[in-house]
Amino acid sequence: QVQLVESGGGLVQPGGSLRLSCVVSGGIFSISTMGWYRQAPGKQRDLVTSITSGGIINFGDSVKGRFTISRDNAKNTVYLQMNSLKTEDTAVYYCNGRYVRYGNEYNYWGQGTQVTVSS
Repeated sequence: QVQLVESGGGLVQPGGSLRLSCVVSGGIFSISTMGWYRQAPGKQRDLVTSITSGGIINFGDSVKGRFTISRDNAKNTVYLQMNSLKTEDTAVYYCNGRYVRYGNEYNYWGQGTQVTVSS
């Protein structure tokens, strides 16, 4: 059974930092593209950044230069280091794992972790 469990969210002041973690169980981590998405109240869920199984990284424009994604295949964990946080970064952050096998795409989501940036 595949599970994605996020942690590390919380309340932080503007300009501060947080690191999110997502631990993946179920044997899919090494073959998956891992991504972080976020959803603010009343808005759609958007991609923040992703990293392929080969280490290729894709960033959303709003976080370039501030956020860093990394993965530790030995720990089945993907991280999101968030620096220089802004109030507009406030959202629920979701971990996503996806892979393609025999032409079928498989998508898995974590439960989400709240990040609030406020003074």
